Amino acid sequence: MIDQATIDRIMDAARIEEVVGDYITLKKRGANYTACCPFHNEKTPSFSVSPVRGIFKCFGCGKAGNAVTFVMAHENITYWEALKVVGKKYGIEVKERALSPEEQQHNNDRESMMITAAYAQDYFSKILHNHVDGKNIGMAYFAERGFTKATIDRYQLGYCLDSRAAFSSTALRDGYKKEFLLKTGLSFERDNGELADRFFGRVIFPIHSVSGRVIGFGGRTLKTDKAAAKYVNSPESEIYHKSSTLYGIYFAKKAMMKHDKCFLVEGYTDVISMHQAGIDNVVASSGTSLTHDQVRLIKRFTPNVTVLYDGDAAGIKASLRGIDMLLEEGLNVKTLLLPDGEDPDSFARSRSATELAEFIGSHEEDFISFKAKILLADSKSDPVKRAEVITDIVRSISVIPEAIPRSVYIRECGKLMDIGEDVLTGEVAKLRRKKLYDDAREAPKPAATPAPVGDEAAKEAALHTPPIPAFVENVFCREQEREIIYLLLRFGNHAFFDVRVSAYIIGEIVGEDLSFQNLEYRQIFEEYQALLDASDTVDIRHFINHADQRVCELTIDLLSPKYTLSKIWGHPETFDPDEERLQVEVPKAINVYKSKIVTQAIIRLQATLEGKSGEELDALLLKLGELSLVRKKLSEMLARPVF
Repeated sequence: MIDQATIDRIMDAARIEEVVGDYITLKKRGANYTACCPFHNEKTPSFSVSPVRGIFKCFGCGKAGNAVTFVMAHENITYWEALKVVGKKYGIEVKERALSPEEQQHNNDRESMMITAAYAQDYFSKILHNHVDGKNIGMAYFAERGFTKATIDRYQLGYCLDSRAAFSSTALRDGYKKEFLLKTGLSFERDNGELADRFFGRVIFPIHSVSGRVIGFGGRTLKTDKAAAKYVNSPESEIYHKSSTLYGIYFAKKAMMKHDKCFLVEGYTDVISMHQAGIDNVVASSGTSLTHDQVRLIKRFTPNVTVLYDGDAAGIKASLRGIDMLLEEGLNVKTLLLPDGEDPDSFARSRSATELAEFIGSHEEDFISFKAKILLADSKSDPVKRAEVITDIVRSISVIPEAIPRSVYIRECGKLMDIGEDVLTGEVAKLRRKKLYDDAREAPKPAATPAPVGDEAAKEAALHTPPIPAFVENVFCREQEREIIYLLLRFGNHAFFDVRVSAYIIGEIVGEDLSFQNLEYRQIFEEYQALLDASDTVDIRHFINHADQRVCELTIDLLSPKYTLSKIWGHPETFDPDEERLQVEVPKAINVYKSKIVTQAIIRLQATLEGKSGEELDALLLKLGELSLVRKKLSEMLARPVF
């Protein structure tokens, strides 16, 4: 146990912004810092760090605490382990008394596995440096790769003897339990009950957590036997989850924050060679398809990522899905294609740090140019294949969560592929709206009693409103915005046909790239969207107890029995959310809002017609005709005459 005096010293020394800043990228905002919460997935930052008070608080998931409890939650370790981590950061020596047998018995399996993994790393490193086979086989391989002693020591590389049970028998003899050798995957059990080494005859690449603890291993065979797997990795365990781990993240995280960029490669040696060449902000997906958890891990430290590809066209096409995943999580993506026959490992070893940096700087390109170049290589002048490429690129653009980057990429795609921006914008909006509906249908149904479902014709008429043309600008619609926010707050969690009210409203607004002009309504809408990203339902108390007094008062006002809806609702005092009226009134509110925007756009456009002629007049009249058709459709849905 740690004595209270040492605990007090650690607590006094710890600066929460420094401790938290080792794990995620913080941005200064007034006296505090903000970031996207590392404990739940969100696109709008709701995580706040207060240096004055020494606390952190997420207004999305509710997680809160101090520097030590942050490390506990982030690393999933005990309070005492977190104290050691923070104490080490500030140079405070932590002395513990030996655990009693009873305390040792209660030590959890996870910590026992961590200790076993640390022992294995030390064993493999000692074999590499001291055993004759380690020197002649393992060290010779690393020397052939060009790894220096400093690099080998930094990454704690090792070697496992080519004997089926050398490590396992030594670990058992040193007092490490069979249970944890099996749970970590370092050993496996034969039919006769004896243990065998998983990594025998392989060089070892330890895999570290964000805080630097060994959680798993990768082993590469040095034999030419094609029947043997080239790489063997630790299996999934309590301490190692491959889909949420990036090789090299512990060594790269500070450089990622310093340079505000991450280079993403595929394998262990790619990372090590680039680090040795002076490019420290590099991580690897360890040869697996990129996952959302890995992307979110990168995002904790930087929103900018460059993906490195070798010249293998087939391999590139197979891994293009990773670009869409990076875009979907809101990262800024660039790509770097290496010369034919090169991979990041060989390329970094054959060039100086200066040459490597210069090549990266001059050959990085945006994902649209890269994707078009790769996919168009086989299409030549075939218009059908060209259309398929454009559709593929549009699909990638549609997953980008922020409107401004989407608009920029649409413009670039239009120039590159020689196609109108309006067409691309319409396709992107259609794909985004479809995804929102699909996600909502796949989500678990809310606990609230669903409203009765009407026939399919009524459903189609209600849900499929005409899209607003891309050239239309947002206008100030205070009354309509207010009623949409009212619907969102009061009925957001209720069922609506086969989606939720909240999913439908957000889909209609976001899918059309619309934006509320009233700042308070916009704040509530964006926060609601962020909360919905993190959970199936939204607790309205988030807004009732909001730190911003204006949001708190507006929410209470909207939910007050005295709140009066506009005339479009007919008899609002009889509005019961369990009735079928939700199926009618919710689309009506959206369509009134859209109708107001379209009407204002027509008025503005008509005012510009005077004095125009030729092609300019034709273009304006085409836009006016398009707007008139949309307004007519909206009016029909609202059962209103067009004046």
